[in-house]
Amino acid sequence: MPWKETAPVFERVRFIDDYLSGLYTISELASMYEVSRKTLYKWLARHDESGVRGLEDRSRAPLRPVAIADDVRSEVLRLRRRFPFMGPRKIVARLSELHPNIAWPAASTVGDLLKREGLVGARRRHRPPVYPLRARPKPTERNDVMTIDFKGQFLLGDHFYCYPLTIVDGFSRYILACQALNSTEYRPARRVFERVFRTYGLPRSILSDNGSPFGSPGLGRLSKLSVWWIRLGISVQRIVPGHPEQNGAHERMHRTLKEQTTRPPAKTLAAQQRRFNTFCRDFNEERPHEALGQRRPCSIYMPSPRPYPEILPLPEYPGHFETRRVDDAGQIKWKDHPVFFSHTLSHETVGFEEIDDGVWSVYFGPVLLARFDARSKRFSVESASPPAP
Repeated sequence: MPWKETAPVFERVRFIDDYLSGLYTISELASMYEVSRKTLYKWLARHDESGVRGLEDRSRAPLRPVAIADDVRSEVLRLRRRFPFMGPRKIVARLSELHPNIAWPAASTVGDLLKREGLVGARRRHRPPVYPLRARPKPTERNDVMTIDFKGQFLLGDHFYCYPLTIVDGFSRYILACQALNSTEYRPARRVFERVFRTYGLPRSILSDNGSPFGSPGLGRLSKLSVWWIRLGISVQRIVPGHPEQNGAHERMHRTLKEQTTRPPAKTLAAQQRRFNTFCRDFNEERPHEALGQRRPCSIYMPSPRPYPEILPLPEYPGHFETRRVDDAGQIKWKDHPVFFSHTLSHETVGFEEIDDGVWSVYFGPVLLARFDARSKRFSVESASPPAP
């Protein structure tokens, strides 16, 4: 075993002492220290040149920078100046895709070139966070999970607030929308989703946080938006409150979005939207993504085969269910007695399945909302499963 790993410098000093004692030959010392004679002669030369300091480890970095052909150097710098937030690995991946017949240098060589040209600065390394919660299963194919969020609002140059609504395909990381809105209200958000659904089709599920307009404190944490999604046949998933890391890829995209489009913010909402449009185009079509094996999102994403229906389908229930329609006041009728149910589900039909004497499970479409005790006419959510899988 060559040089004991616990203290290599100490072992080299011991070797010098043993050699200077005159009791051992180089061959015997090579056998004792389990290294080659060539290695021992190297350390003897370094000791003769610099004393004990010469026995310390030296950097293995090349003394001279790796030579790069002028045309290759020009292409690397041109792409970096066009996309100043693209790192060495992404630059090499993109250039290899654009010009597959050229032997591009390693990412480390490109990084050295960018440093010499003053195009990158020192980067502070952060220890990756460790979370005690089990991570959600990753999407396995396109349109499996659509991740959504409102990036934190910020003040524009005209002193109005901007609320960016972002919608992403969780598998390919393709940004389907980044819309600058002036509020987080239901109607403008729904218009953005309608446009996305008409353009890209319907996903199997949507993952969001619990805030407005995606969730509410009512039954099943449903909001007007999530009620609409359920009627479209989309499964509604939630992250655990206070744990944005469960939508980590989306949050990481938000950080890049903030760095590249909001520092400083634009003067108007329209100007900010133009920045968002440019960012989405570059993110989807130009920027290789490390989590995708340095492929671009546009090379992976395809629209969903599930089209957006212009007529909203009604929820369906098995024949043994009893159904009730929720009125304008959020109430249902139970044996001719009004019982408050939910304002969010006004004008919707809900299903009741009897599971015990006087105890009913309450559903909206496939989503179990609560248990209903017919004797006390009370709803209970403690024993009901949450709507998110």
